[in-house]
Parts: sequence; C-alpha cells; structure tokens
Amino acid sequence: MRDVDVSEVTKVVRQMCIDANYELSGDMQKALNDARDKEESELGRQIFSQLQKNLDIAREDQIPICQDTGMAVFFVKVGQEVHFVGGNITDAINEGVRQGYTEGYLRKSVVGDPLIRKNTGDNTPAVIHYDIVPGNSITITCAPKGFGSENMSRVFMLKPADGEDGVKNAIVQAVKDAGPNACPPMVIGVGIGGTFEKCAEMAKEALTRPVGEHSDIEYIRKMEEEVLDMINATGIGPAGLGGRITALAVNINTYATHIAGLPVAVNICCHVNRHVTREI
Repeated sequence: MRDVDVSEVTKVVRQMCIDANYELSGDMQKALNDARDKEESELGRQIFSQLQKNLDIAREDQIPICQDTGMAVFFVKVGQEVHFVGGNITDAINEGVRQGYTEGYLRKSVVGDPLIRKNTGDNTPAVIHYDIVPGNSITITCAPKGFGSENMSRVFMLKPADGEDGVKNAIVQAVKDAGPNACPPMVIGVGIGGTFEKCAEMAKEALTRPVGEHSDIEYIRKMEEEVLDMINATGIGPAGLGGRITALAVNINTYATHIAGLPVAVNICCHVNRHVTREI
C-alpha cells in the first residue's frame, strides 16, 4: 500500500488546469499543422493561419488559448494499492481547480445550480470520473470542455437493426447539425454501447485520446477513418466557412450493451481540444 497525500493531487491539478488552457497538446498541434497542409480552400488556409497565430500568442504570453476556459473534466485512474491521506480526493481535485482557475486568471464559467445560475466564482465543482485500476499510482487526465462545442453534442438511442450504417449516419448528422457552432475543425468523440450514460462518458473520454491514435479493434479503426472522410466531405470546413477539413479526428470507444439497444453518443470538441495527463 502506498500513501499519497491529497495535497500533492491539489498541486498537480492546479498546474494541469493552467497548462491545458495556455498551450495546446503536441498531438493537437501536429493535427492542425497537417490539416493546414491538406486544406485546399484559400479561405480555409487563412483560417488555419489565424488559429496558429492565436496559439502562438497564447503560448508566448501565457494567456488562455480560448476565452471559454471550459468546465473542468477529469478522468482519474486510481491504483487499488493507493491510500489517500490528509483529506478527501474529490475535495483535493476541486481545490486544485479553484487554485488553477483563480491564480491562472482563467474565466470562471460554472454556476452552482443549473436553474438559479449563480456563478460559483472559482470554476468548481469539476466533473470527475473515477476508475479503480491495478497498481499504486494515480493517473489524472484534465480535459477542460468549452460549451460552444459541448452544446452541439448528441445521444442517439438507436435500434440494433440500424447497425453500423445507422451509427455512421448518426455521427455525421450530429456534425452537420453543429455546423459552424462547434468551431471547426473539430475532434469527434464517440461512445457506442453500454447504456444512456455509459456511451456519453465513453464519448467524452474518447476526446482525450491523442489525435492519430486509433482503436485497437480493427473494424472500429476502419469506422473511425470512414466517418472522418464522411464528415470532411460535408464541406463545412474551418470555422464553418467551407473547405476540405471539417474534422481532425474521429475517436470511437465501445462497450458491451443490451440485446435491445444500440446507444451512440457524439461528443464534439472544437479545434481547442484540451487535454493534459499526469501521473503521481
């Protein structure tokens, strides 16, 4: 058994919130560079140049990439041999968010009640997904999620008879419905299977997979590539102004499901697909 003081978690989470909002991850930067080279529209190439200039300014001046610094989402894999001391792990993560968003001068976008709408003032509480895994380490992925793209996400409760074609069409329809509102070029996270809530969680986590890494399941890998081509054939293009590149990647996660169901969730993220992972 390994003792981990929750103050260490707070310290790591604080810095992750700042890092994720100030500088795009390496996989996303490469994806944007590759997309710029593939874009055939002159206007689309201009959009990519503007996006890159924005990223350069944010990195050099240490300011947020986007004014919407998102709701803080975490995927936390806790080794079953870890024993937390000094407090509660959830409280520690929220304290890290509070410090990161306050001291990093990041916009506070969270309201404490969905109807009363009073801002909490420090971007807490975070949305935290825990997973107990073998070992004595803790892996934390921070994925701040802006709501321009979050609001465009969908859950489809398909029939099993809809099959693979039905799944593909649902994903593409979600992207078409989003149009320019999700700030393309986008990354598309997809969850297939499980239940209503399980597929949505899988879709969210799929966004944290590095762009360019595909599913280990061969037919899912093929589906990711095919759906990406279908999306890019829509012509929505960068910033929704037309072009070849509407999406940078389609990442699909799957899970077992009921004989009567085929749940599909599509979680769309803009070109600022922020994710940072640290291990304690």
